[in-house]
Amino acid sequence: MTTRKYTQQVRAVAADETRRRILDAMRDRLRAAPSEALSIERVAQDAGVARSTVYVVFGSKAGLFEALGGDLLERTGFQRIVDAAALPDARDAVRESLRAAAGVYAAERDVARTIYSMWSLEPEAVRGAFEVVERGRAEGQRWMAWRLAEEGHLHPDVTVEEATDILWVITSFETFDQLYTGRGLSAEDTAARLVTMAERALWAPQG
Repeated sequence: MTTRKYTQQVRAVAADETRRRILDAMRDRLRAAPSEALSIERVAQDAGVARSTVYVVFGSKAGLFEALGGDLLERTGFQRIVDAAALPDARDAVRESLRAAAGVYAAERDVARTIYSMWSLEPEAVRGAFEVVERGRAEGQRWMAWRLAEEGHLHPDVTVEEATDILWVITSFETFDQLYTGRGLSAEDTAARLVTMAERALWAPQG
C-alpha cells in the first residue's frame, strides 16, 4: 500500500468516527432534553468537535436531522421490515412487517418521540428526518395494499386506496406509541394488537 492510499484510508476512518460521535451526541441530547430545540453548539461540545465541523460534515441542522433519521433506521434493524414485506403471502408480509416495525420503534422510542414532537418547534430542521422515514413507509403501504387486493386477500368492501390509508395509520409511530407508552404494553403485545387491527379491518372473509 502506498503512503498516499494509507493516508486516505486513515482520513476516511477518522471522518466516519467524527460523524458517528456527532450523531451519538445528537441522540443523547435529544434524550436528555426532549422539549428543547436542538443546539448545534451543544451537540458539537458533547461530541468533542468544533461547531463548524458539524456543518462541514452535515451541511446544516436539517442535514443533521436527515442523517439521524437514516442512522436510526439502519441501527434499529429496518432491514427486517423490508425482508418481512417481501414474504410471498401478503397477509404474512403485513403481519411480520408490523412485528418488525414494533421492534424498530421500541429500540429508539425516546429519540423517535422527540423527533416527532419537535415538528412544532423546528419543522424545517426535522423535515429531512421525517422524509427519510415516511417516504418509504408511504410507498410500502401502497404496495402492500395492492398486493392484498391482487392476491385476493383484501376485504371486498375495502378499496386499495382505503387499505393504504388504514395501513398508514396502523404502521405509524404515533399509533405504536399510543399502545406502547399510552397503554403500557410491551413491544410484542403492541405488535399483536396492530396485527389484529390489520386483520379485522382488511382481511377478506375466509370460506
